[in-house]
Amino acid sequence: MPYGRNASRVLSGGPMSPHASPDTADHDRIESASGGLGAAFGHILKLLSRPELKRWRPVMVLALLLTIAAKLIAVAAPLVLGSAINMLGAGGSDALLQASLLALAAFVGLRFASSGLPQLRDALFSPVSQDAQRLAAVDAFGHAQSLSLNFHQTRRAGALNRIIERGASSIDYLIRFLAFNIGPTFIELFLAAIVLGVAYDWWLSLVAIATVGGYVLFTVLLTEFRVKQRRALNKADTEWRAVSVDTMTNFETVKAFAAERRETARYDGAIRDYSRHYVRTTTSLAGLNAGQELIMNTGLFAMLAVAAWQVSLDGMQVGDVTAVMLLLFNLYRPLNILGWAWREIKQGAVDLEKLRGLMSMQPEVADRPDASTLETARGHVVFEGVSFAHSGRDVGIDKVSFEVSPGQQVALVGASGAGKSTLLKLLFRFYDTASGRVLIDGHDVQDLTQESLRTHLGLVPQDVVLFNDTIRQNIAYGRPDASEDALRDAARRAQLLDFIESLPEGWDTRVGERGLKLSGGEKQRVGIARVILRDPAILVLDEATSALDTATEQAVQAALEEASRGRTVLTVAHRLSTIRKADEILVLEQGRVVERGSFSKLLERKGLFAEMWHRQVETEAAAPAAAAQETAS
Repeated sequence: MPYGRNASRVLSGGPMSPHASPDTADHDRIESASGGLGAAFGHILKLLSRPELKRWRPVMVLALLLTIAAKLIAVAAPLVLGSAINMLGAGGSDALLQASLLALAAFVGLRFASSGLPQLRDALFSPVSQDAQRLAAVDAFGHAQSLSLNFHQTRRAGALNRIIERGASSIDYLIRFLAFNIGPTFIELFLAAIVLGVAYDWWLSLVAIATVGGYVLFTVLLTEFRVKQRRALNKADTEWRAVSVDTMTNFETVKAFAAERRETARYDGAIRDYSRHYVRTTTSLAGLNAGQELIMNTGLFAMLAVAAWQVSLDGMQVGDVTAVMLLLFNLYRPLNILGWAWREIKQGAVDLEKLRGLMSMQPEVADRPDASTLETARGHVVFEGVSFAHSGRDVGIDKVSFEVSPGQQVALVGASGAGKSTLLKLLFRFYDTASGRVLIDGHDVQDLTQESLRTHLGLVPQDVVLFNDTIRQNIAYGRPDASEDALRDAARRAQLLDFIESLPEGWDTRVGERGLKLSGGEKQRVGIARVILRDPAILVLDEATSALDTATEQAVQAALEEASRGRTVLTVAHRLSTIRKADEILVLEQGRVVERGSFSKLLERKGLFAEMWHRQVETEAAAPAAAAQETAS
């Protein structure tokens, strides 16, 4: 989206539009996305079936086969050990000793295989998992980028980033625990129950099933309770990190208002809230682990008691008791982490819910299915009976009509809230009109793709926000493939080339977070050079010099005049002296055009524009005298 980052800051004239769709909701809307474990697993299956992961299908099948083979071997290994012990107890003949040693070697080999195959599976499946996480993260990041202006004006960057990160990471947890831990454990339980019943006693099968069933039921019930705690912990974690990012990002404002202690206290409060929730979840986890140990050890005692009873009846031998005990231990080993695994699964489902909630949001402004591409533009702009109002406001844009011919310069002036920036948003199609049309070269902007529309629009805002990158990358942002000569020409025309070449690192100088290493005038000229390099048909200047001092404004104004040559220019102006050369000036009041004409004609009319002009002249004339008086005192 060309200039979207800057536009989201400077074209920010109000709350949501009356026809806002789901993407206008804030961070809490993302948190409240509903779903469940089944929905999360279905999302993962859908993700793994995508064409981008087709090349990994054989690896997926092999990983599943390795998992099942490991469980089959895990069930067979105790039987081999039991048989070896029985042979050792039967007598001391060389044949039995050799047979028992072979059986013991087989047991060790099987045990190694039951542990080694999952490791091989994890190594094989790792690139699949990473690819799936990458796709999920890229999809979510791209979808967030596609959402409309209102969403990005209300979202918290740190919180949104955490949602994407945790949602993508949850995919790995869910795949590993559901497909490679929980599911195979129940397969092993089913096989072990059959083996215990057929080879020894069906009472042993019932005890094993009851033990595992009680363990699972207890774990699930307590974990469901803990999920609520985890949700609260997640929210506190998100708030803590969001407070940190917000404060660090706006450190200039914090220092300007001497609010360091207040922000530190707010940060401390966020950590305290997180710590309180963390202690609760840790305490409940201790209770979960203690209950699991009690159930498993009770089940182990019951199985050993049944086995001992069978030995007393000569129905089992000592080696068989060992096999029974080892079978239960084999089940106990994966079940021992069931509480943790189930917690991670539920947490993963919660994290994936938020990611799915983000992905379910629809842009307020979306391309129509039959939207056409604006290949070239002459720069003919028409506002035709346009009306629009932000939600919560009675006054908006009311039936505004005007025309800007190719190469013409039109200025929009008026008091704050008159609707100037809103008209620019409608031109960029950050909002859609409530009624009327905005046309470029005869095309309704709602019939065009947003990307092709904004390719022909260039914006220089009041506050040019730069990426924390080099000057070269910031100027080339609108045209990354630009040649070195084109970059130098754009910088020269923006009166920036000498400054760049005077820097020790030249074009490779990093500008800092949001360009804070540059002065206001330098940032403005970087923004102008960026627009010149892009070479749009329509140039939009949104109070591009109002935040600058007089000397800097003159330099920037000269650069703007260079950038405006041969283009259609729409200017929102606060300093009326900067629009003397405009072909037409539109004076807005409460969303309506109340005066229009050239600079001289509007002054002759002695209306609202003339009143604004005389007020500014008087203010500027009084400023030096006030400064001199303050200095003298």
